[in-house]
Amino acid sequence: MNMRPKGECLPGGIAVSKGRSFILWLVAFALTLIIAAYQRLSGPTHPLRGEETVGGHVLTYKFLRSYTAMRSLPVTVAVSDRRHHPRQSAISADLLYRRYPTGENWAVVPMKPGSNPEKAESLGASIPGQPAAGKVEYRIRIYAASLGLNSVVELNRGRAVIARFKNEVPIFLLIPHITLMFLGLLFAVRTGIEAMLRIGDFRRPLAWTLACMFIGGLILGPLVQKHAFGAFWTGFPLGTDLTDTKALIIFIAWLLAFLFRKKSRWWAVAALVVMIALYLIPHSLFGSELNYRTGKVESASVSGYNPKLVNVSSASLTRFRMISFTGRISPTSPTLWPAISEPVSTSPS
Repeated sequence: MNMRPKGECLPGGIAVSKGRSFILWLVAFALTLIIAAYQRLSGPTHPLRGEETVGGHVLTYKFLRSYTAMRSLPVTVAVSDRRHHPRQSAISADLLYRRYPTGENWAVVPMKPGSNPEKAESLGASIPGQPAAGKVEYRIRIYAASLGLNSVVELNRGRAVIARFKNEVPIFLLIPHITLMFLGLLFAVRTGIEAMLRIGDFRRPLAWTLACMFIGGLILGPLVQKHAFGAFWTGFPLGTDLTDTKALIIFIAWLLAFLFRKKSRWWAVAALVVMIALYLIPHSLFGSELNYRTGKVESASVSGYNPKLVNVSSASLTRFRMISFTGRISPTSPTLWPAISEPVSTSPS
């Protein structure tokens, strides 16, 4: 007579009823949301938000760090006084920007009065669009009458904001990619819980984890990367893009857990630990970056160079165009970059 309780069961383990299985899925879903939200909010492409008070004015901003290629990047600062009454006549601002990482002189554009989507008084300007994987760095310099004629303040403590441009990715690629990566994380957490607590049958969600990570991370991932930045793969062994490299390591970890699933459940636990550890690394770190000197798309740590060693004339940096999906640019018209201004101090006044 079969006395084994009804429900999911790992041979030698503890059976799981449908009610308990539902609770496990809820726990796994909650943990997945937390990890996914951290990835979303911690990366270098997430908008930088802040609020600062300068000369009695409250300045609120949301600086974009990712934008569509070849479109002007808007930069806006909402302005009000402490009583939230608009009073712009006594305050002005300049937008300073340059391509990154080049060491070029800063271009300076006065920010003009306008209105933001919330209908608050604001100052705004824009930065010329760049090719896919191209980057710019920008700063906001504030001039308030109450600070004196020779006093200025830079927002974000004078630190430059770096924004990367990307091509639009077709929705038929982007949605399946995001969905499969989320499901892969969900199945991975469920697999790890079952293996660690020795309940249910961890081998079933393990197979789904491996499938989602393979299709979502190693097939759709490079296709999304190609559309967005013009390169299929810039991670190991071709570069140091951590997003690509993390996807590869995570897949290998779960592949080993799958191959040794009959020998030990701890392979699955180890794979989950590796996965969570890698997900704690901000998304898009050391991502694809356009090298303005060579015209190639590389990983950020490869194409970065020391501004102190770069002495580029303004004329050589004013014209370029993008060749679609080749990851290269060439010095020709049309003009996409304005004449570079005279050098501006990079340290806050």
